[in-house]
Amino acid sequence: MVSVVIPALNEEDTVSGIVSLLVTIDLLDEVIVVCDGCTDNTAQVARDAGATVIELPENVGKGGAMMVGVRAASNDVILFLDADLIGLTREYVINLVTPVLQGKADMTVGIFEKGRVATDFAQTVAPFLSGQRAVRRSMLEGMSDLDASRFGVEIALTRYAVENNLTVKEIVLKDMTHRMKEEKLGLIRGVAARMRMYWEIAQYMARHPR
Repeated sequence: MVSVVIPALNEEDTVSGIVSLLVTIDLLDEVIVVCDGCTDNTAQVARDAGATVIELPENVGKGGAMMVGVRAASNDVILFLDADLIGLTREYVINLVTPVLQGKADMTVGIFEKGRVATDFAQTVAPFLSGQRAVRRSMLEGMSDLDASRFGVEIALTRYAVENNLTVKEIVLKDMTHRMKEEKLGLIRGVAARMRMYWEIAQYMARHPR
C-alpha cells in the first residue's frame, strides 16, 4: 500500500478537492497533509476531507515538511503531491504509484502537459522541479539533507537517483497544472515568493555542486 504526503502552506482553496479524491483510491492507505506553518484554514479543510493532518507551528520549508510526513507514514511507498494541484485524477495517481509498487521504477516523476503554458514550460525545461513523485522509503532514508533542502528538495531527489543509478520513470499528467503563486498571493507577493523559491533552489545547488 501507499502513503500520500502533501506539504501545504495556506492551500485551503485546493487541498480539500485533492484529499477527497485520494481517500477514494484503494491503493492509498493513508493521506497525510503537513501544514507548514499555515495561517489559514488548510488544516481543518484537509481534516474534514479525510486526511491525517500534522500542524507545524513554524514554516520549515518544503523539504522539512515532506520529511515530517514521511516519518509519520506507515508504508514503504510514499507518494508526494503538491497541495495546489488542478486537474488531478484517479488515473494519474495510479499511474504514479504503480511502477514503484511493481518494482519497475525506483521513483516516478509527474510531468504536466497541456495544462498551462507557464507550468508546462517550466517542467519541460526543468522536469526535476516537479513535486509529484512516488518513491520508496529506503531511497529517502539514504538521503541526509532533505530536511534542509526547502524548495531544493526535488533537485535533491533527482540528483540522488542519478548518482545511485536508480530507475526513474516520467509520467505525463495531461491537462493538469497548479495554482501559481501570483494567483494565490497577488502579483507583487507572488513574484517575491517565486523569486524566493528560485533562490532556495540556487542555494541548494551551490551547496551541492556535482
